[in-house]
Amino acid sequence: MRDMFGFRTEQRTFDVGGVKVGGQPGELPTVLIGTIFYHGHRVVEDEKRGLFDRRRAEGLINRQDELSDRTGNPCMVDVVGETPEALTRFVDFVAEATDAPILMDGGTAANNIAGLEHAEESGLVDRVVYNSLIPHHKPAEVEKIEEVGLDSAVLLALNMRDFTTRGRVSAIRELLPVARRAGIKKPLIDTCVMDIPTLGQACQAILQLKAEFGLPAGCGAHNAVSTWRGLRAKFGDEAVEPCTASANVVAAAVGADFILYGPIEAAPFTFP
Repeated sequence: MRDMFGFRTEQRTFDVGGVKVGGQPGELPTVLIGTIFYHGHRVVEDEKRGLFDRRRAEGLINRQDELSDRTGNPCMVDVVGETPEALTRFVDFVAEATDAPILMDGGTAANNIAGLEHAEESGLVDRVVYNSLIPHHKPAEVEKIEEVGLDSAVLLALNMRDFTTRGRVSAIRELLPVARRAGIKKPLIDTCVMDIPTLGQACQAILQLKAEFGLPAGCGAHNAVSTWRGLRAKFGDEAVEPCTASANVVAAAVGADFILYGPIEAAPFTFP
């Protein structure tokens, strides 16, 4: 249950790589997570081998860190990699460029497993968040998470049979026991925004899941705008930034503990 300004269920807070996330609405600042090296990112020169413009990438990371310091909103970096080689190279670079926690976002179980092996070898496990466990996960993912001793993961409320709020809650009920068996002590619940209609359902799921489990919950609200095909045609490029910022604000307003705000280039109009 939820009162007007908080939840009756005890709300847990976690320290993830030095960043605190969770709690009652307003207890902690919202954690903002920018994505780097995503598909089509202009700093990437070779997506398969993980070649990129180091100067530009470092500038983007430094800018997010600077805005985090100025606003008080902690940050993390969501690192995408399309191959094991690219993912490990990108993670190493980000780990050197910032002290922020790293979401390991390989897109496939094979990529993320390779990334976890590298994180263990490099001593980065304490800074890594697995992004993400889904209901249709591979057993090898869970085994590797347990093997390397990773304690934090994003649990994605993806329910391909039921796209409603209820379906999202059901997906997390299914995933939580799996995460516990893998040794995940700090789960972060992503309520899965896929397009404009699902933003509302995902926000409602944040409320319901925090009320039921008391765990940190958030979403990638920017997906509501990035998948809106008619936005530029109807309103021009200048509409994208305010619409994206508005989507992120909606998630923050309902009590999201963290927000995947989209490309890290969006930091200057997201953090303020």
